[in-house]
Amino acid sequence: MKLIKMVAVGIFLLGAVWGARAQQPPAPGAKPAQPQAPAQQPPPTPDPGYTYNPDGRRDPFVSLVGRGETGSAPGLPRPTGIGGLLIGEVNVKGVIRDREGFLALLQAPDNKTYTVRVGDRLFDGTVKSINQEKVVFSQNVNDPLSLVKQREVPKPVRPGEGRG
Repeated sequence: MKLIKMVAVGIFLLGAVWGARAQQPPAPGAKPAQPQAPAQQPPPTPDPGYTYNPDGRRDPFVSLVGRGETGSAPGLPRPTGIGGLLIGEVNVKGVIRDREGFLALLQAPDNKTYTVRVGDRLFDGTVKSINQEKVVFSQNVNDPLSLVKQREVPKPVRPGEGRG
């Protein structure tokens, strides 16, 4: 208890000495301090707004999520028709055989049905082969770290049968 009182008295005395030093009059013969005029500053310019100059770099404010699956810059519209559909968003509804070979009926997410042949292009790949059980797509891989640039995506006519 005595120690606490001694520490408190010491802090009080230290504060008193410090405060007295700050209020000391100037030494005799010293020039009184002249009040300084505020420095002239140029008038403020209006803010032109923020602009970003990428100089070949990507914009850090554009999301990277989902860029690999579309293969195009975000916000750009995809073409209409079969050329604007992603392989992952179509379902194989049936296969038809004619004189020239097999045709596949693909259903888009908007419930429109499209007919495709081998070699037809979708947005992220092409139709590689069609047979009675499945349609095989060759999908472009847009991952810069991947060694594989294309992969095969089989889609069965009846999705309950599994892949293969």
